[in-house]
Amino acid sequence: MADTPQYDVAIIGSGPGGYVGAIRAGQLGLKTVLIEKDNKFGGTCLHVGCIPTKDLLLNAEVYDYFKHAKEFGIECKEFRLDWTAVQARKAKVVTKLSKGVEFLLKKNKVEIMPGYGRLAGPGRISVTDAKDQSREIQAKNIVLATGSEAKMIPGLEPDSKTILTNKEILNLQEIPKSMIVIGSGAVGVEFASIFHRFGTEVTIIEMLPRVVPLEDEEISAELEKAFKKQGIKVSTGAKVQKVTKGAKGVSVEFTDAQGKTQKLDAETCLVAVGRDPNTQNIGLEKTRVKLERGFVKVDPYMRTDEPGVYAIGDLVAGSPLLAHVGSMEGIVAVTHAAGKPAEPINYHQVPNCTYCEPEVSSVGLTERQARENGHNVKVGKFPFAGNSKAAILGSQAGFVKIVSDERYGEILGVHMIGPRVTEMIAEAVTVMRLEGTVEDLEHTIHPHPTLTEAVPEAAHAVFGRAIHI
Repeated sequence: MADTPQYDVAIIGSGPGGYVGAIRAGQLGLKTVLIEKDNKFGGTCLHVGCIPTKDLLLNAEVYDYFKHAKEFGIECKEFRLDWTAVQARKAKVVTKLSKGVEFLLKKNKVEIMPGYGRLAGPGRISVTDAKDQSREIQAKNIVLATGSEAKMIPGLEPDSKTILTNKEILNLQEIPKSMIVIGSGAVGVEFASIFHRFGTEVTIIEMLPRVVPLEDEEISAELEKAFKKQGIKVSTGAKVQKVTKGAKGVSVEFTDAQGKTQKLDAETCLVAVGRDPNTQNIGLEKTRVKLERGFVKVDPYMRTDEPGVYAIGDLVAGSPLLAHVGSMEGIVAVTHAAGKPAEPINYHQVPNCTYCEPEVSSVGLTERQARENGHNVKVGKFPFAGNSKAAILGSQAGFVKIVSDERYGEILGVHMIGPRVTEMIAEAVTVMRLEGTVEDLEHTIHPHPTLTEAVPEAAHAVFGRAIHI
């Protein structure tokens, strides 16, 4: 139809994958429209995920410094946590960044279209606005970037006070006295760290044998040890049987690792058991798009089996549910759509960061995975107990671990737990991308005193020659 708007690229969803993809499409000279149902930009990550969570983590860290101020020669006789001010700062940071995203979209000539987008046929999208009025647009290429939602235990519904997901917990009116966290992935352990430092009695229940189960086994053991030392209770190998909401909070019944039935009571319960892709009600039914456990199957250029339709971010089967991965997938998708050379993502070189206390980060294979893949493995570890900057910071728990192949010194994986390691992991990603070896890391001079010195020391340790503090 002549009056139907036509675009080179239409993107449904403005999370880190969607808005980054839209900006890059604009930079490539493509006529681009970004469809967003909430009329605010940045998606889960910016509004109810990465950003507000990390803001609260900073508040918790600062509060913790005040509690231990005497160690640093500072007397704080009276201080308290102003929860209203904490929430206000969080909101201010989110609003500022969201407006920044909107500015970048407009700067790069991306048209913003409020509404709920659904595939309506080959090259067509139906957009329904807040008044339930629909319009149709056409696009040569469509990018699905509709994100994901928190999984919920069957029979439970989140509310604003007792049963919580990553959304509701961010808007609690007051700090709870006690909290049960079901699940010890990134969401679970980060909120456990936040609220424990704010004074909440926290218990983590994890079905698998260890916390942060996707990480290297030694990292998991070190984090559990650190949590227990701080006073966070951890029960692994535990299967939740029943969650009951009552007048005073919540009761959780579970079977522990020894098969015994246990019951815990708390004011609140955070359900952090993973995420489900938003693939329902977006028009996939009459397309060739293939799903795998609800996630969309794509090729290395993010193309689905439906011609002209791409999928990125949390929708993608086999892709880590990480904001930075979604952003790169958005770039790959629109670069390919523009007919430009696009480099597929090497998912073995994706950094994973968890911002609990102590922080956890990793890239590549764990030691177990490397051995199972047939590598002749050599491992080097260096503890932050031997690092001078960590001593200065008063944060010496944890270590850096390098997993390598003995034959050529290939770096197969790097795993870190300790202070600021979420900033440090980028070095390992860069070296692995450039096919650097353990010896290359050994001979790379790092400034002193810094936390990053632990990286070459771990490389020295691969050969049994770690040196100094």
